[in-house]
Amino acid sequence: MHYTFRKFINDIHLWLGIASGLVLFIVCLSGTIYTFHTEIEEWLEPAKYEVDAPAQATLLPVDALIPQLQQELKGKVVSLEIQEDKGSTYRVGVAAKPEGREGAAQAGRGGGHDGGRPTTYFVNPYTGEVLGTTDGPATEFFRTVMQLHRWLLIEGDVGKIIVGVSTIIFVFLVLSGLVLWFPVKLKNWKQGFKVKTDANWKRVNHDLHNTLGFYSSILLLIMALTGLCWSFGWYRDGLSSVMGAEVFKGRGEKPAPSDPAGEHLNLTVADFIQRANALVPYEGDLRVSLPSDSLSSVVISKSKTGFFALAAADKVQLDQYSGELIKLELFSEKPLNEQVVSLIKPLHLGEVYGTFSKILYFIACLVATSLPITGTMIWINKLRKKPRKKRSKDIAMPA
Repeated sequence: MHYTFRKFINDIHLWLGIASGLVLFIVCLSGTIYTFHTEIEEWLEPAKYEVDAPAQATLLPVDALIPQLQQELKGKVVSLEIQEDKGSTYRVGVAAKPEGREGAAQAGRGGGHDGGRPTTYFVNPYTGEVLGTTDGPATEFFRTVMQLHRWLLIEGDVGKIIVGVSTIIFVFLVLSGLVLWFPVKLKNWKQGFKVKTDANWKRVNHDLHNTLGFYSSILLLIMALTGLCWSFGWYRDGLSSVMGAEVFKGRGEKPAPSDPAGEHLNLTVADFIQRANALVPYEGDLRVSLPSDSLSSVVISKSKTGFFALAAADKVQLDQYSGELIKLELFSEKPLNEQVVSLIKPLHLGEVYGTFSKILYFIACLVATSLPITGTMIWINKLRKKPRKKRSKDIAMPA
């Protein structure tokens, strides 16, 4: 029998799958569990995320709310997230109070934080009551799930490398699986689109591996190729070069500078929000980042909401003294390469099209979790067949 290209691909698919099966099972299972972590946390503590607005109630002015929170929480408000849904709480980022004259100068605008990681508080927008922080009963569980997903709970770079290498193998498994999915005889092409449920369990197991793997292949490739950005710096840099736009650019990006020598209008946070809404006039969620020093701008991001909303924000940067527009970044006007790169994280997490894509990713992750199991069972079944065939030949052989 000739050693065909298909046989070569099959062998690669088999042995790479066996070598990485356990790691991929853990990574895919943890990814499946993590998909709806936000919704689960909200379900466990709905009082932190939703409020009952009293009849005829009005929202507290943000400029009255900020100093109230700063006094109560003994810190500086550095960010404010306002949901489009009027029944949602505000998310307020509070950092430790800075020391020195510069900190006092920025007190009115919430700037001057010391660079430490702020604590996010949930606040009732009608009463100003602090309802809690982002830490909840499921926080530690999902933190552990994420660490399992990223580095298998192995400290240092070893776990991250194991996951990264297994993810590269997973890419080859998906691609080789697509090659094997195509039937040898074209007249049998319909078989790859369905699971023959009335067949024996071996055939059903084979169809589950073959057919479900095919249907989820595109999403699995997207997850794997984007996930490698967290595993390897060389991959992230290479992808940035290929795409012509920096991956995770926003992490270290600083706000545009304001002009302290320009006009000082003593604007309120509400004024900045009003100007941003005029520049991006649609209903959506707002995130206000207040200046960290006397030179930074006020940065306001706005994104649309809904079951099928794209996880992309328009960003407005305003001079903290005059309120003049410094920079306007509309997602729809960005080049395609920059749009794709800016969506790396939501593309990996399944948040790219809101709840709709999360559901699809959850199903695809479930399929990915099952593939090492069904694939191993196919391999074991083939191993059992070989001895039987050998025994049959031995019996037929004349003495």
